[in-house]
Amino acid sequence: MAGIVIVGTQWGDEGKGKATDQLGERVDYVVRYSGGNNAGHTVVVGQESYALHLLPSGILNENCIPVIGNGVVIDLAVLFEEIDGLMARGVNADRVIISANAHIITSYHRVLDRVTERFLGKRKIGTTGRGVGPAYADKVNRMGIRVQDLFDESILRQKVSASLEQKNALLVKVYNRPAISADQVSEELLMWADRVKPMMTDTSAVLNDALDAGKVVLFEGAQAHHLDVDFGTYPYVTSSSPIAAGACIGAGVGPTRINRVIGIAKAYTTRVGEGPFPAELLDETGEKLRRDGGEYGTTTGRPRRCGWFDALVVNQAARVNAVTDIFLTKLDVLTGWEKIPIVVGYDVFGTRHDTMPITQTDLHHATPIYEYMDGWTEDISQARSFDDFPATTKAYVNRLQELIGVRISGIGVGPGRAQTVMIHDLL
Repeated sequence: MAGIVIVGTQWGDEGKGKATDQLGERVDYVVRYSGGNNAGHTVVVGQESYALHLLPSGILNENCIPVIGNGVVIDLAVLFEEIDGLMARGVNADRVIISANAHIITSYHRVLDRVTERFLGKRKIGTTGRGVGPAYADKVNRMGIRVQDLFDESILRQKVSASLEQKNALLVKVYNRPAISADQVSEELLMWADRVKPMMTDTSAVLNDALDAGKVVLFEGAQAHHLDVDFGTYPYVTSSSPIAAGACIGAGVGPTRINRVIGIAKAYTTRVGEGPFPAELLDETGEKLRRDGGEYGTTTGRPRRCGWFDALVVNQAARVNAVTDIFLTKLDVLTGWEKIPIVVGYDVFGTRHDTMPITQTDLHHATPIYEYMDGWTEDISQARSFDDFPATTKAYVNRLQELIGVRISGIGVGPGRAQTVMIHDLL
């Protein structure tokens, strides 16, 4: 058996979908284990580009079973819009299975997400407004609505009413918003029951049986290490655990089931939303990286904040996630720079840090310390082996590998499925 976790090592948007798709034809199950439709993957197959938000990237491989695990929060309208859109393009989406224990994002979660962000003003987190955080809050507060609740109307209505007793008081008295009808929300949810029923199952049992049978199971996290609710740049994080350990909880498998952890790192650094970002470039250099890399969110279209590769960020993620391999993406975007800086340390109030500071205050005041590598002008988008790279490209990759402390096993040199250089097998 082989259990493989794919995890972002920066702040998300590293290109996890591309790496997952590369493995897809050799994988039997691809599992989304955390997050909601606040995340997105873009996968390019031939001339076709697919933007995925809730569905695992394995949906594009007809021999793979896509799984939405118990750790995901699901907006059912978004899920079926995505499924219908893929089916209209000829993609078979009948294979999707969903955990009965996965929680549902309701209309009141979306309302609360948006009004809370506005209420916070300058202290806003920078959420997508999709209702993900409030849905996770209800899960932890034991007030959530699960997929299985759709099939007991009495229980569903009781849960929605109980949840809205508290939320309506908050909406009306604090946010000056109209109350939300429990009956209306219940009806909105019940309308999806017939479509969900054939997809709902005990996904934990399915996955453990598959691993027992020697199948290859790929666990695909949303977001990334530095957005993890425990290990990320709190409070500017997501509300779930996208780290590799989160795959066990979010999919219902034990830690001994994981054989390999593939960390995805962009050849530079981006993040969206608020929060500290020491390597951020607030000048024309940052704008050029954004333009050349097409750095706009798959889910929201928001422009991403851009900076050079930060080795401290990726090194910490590699350590906490026990990363065995790095898949480096978007290396082709760096073509044409005379010099390419790498962040190798931080200056914090005159003291050098060679690892990420442990406090939010220190990270907020960190100034990057750069090491400069020679760039290249050659087109590397057609490279298919490491030997195809110019000497300076090889030197850049090798230096990143040294700084991360983990071997770089694959490199993306363009958005296409074939635009990949594999150095070591990922299975």
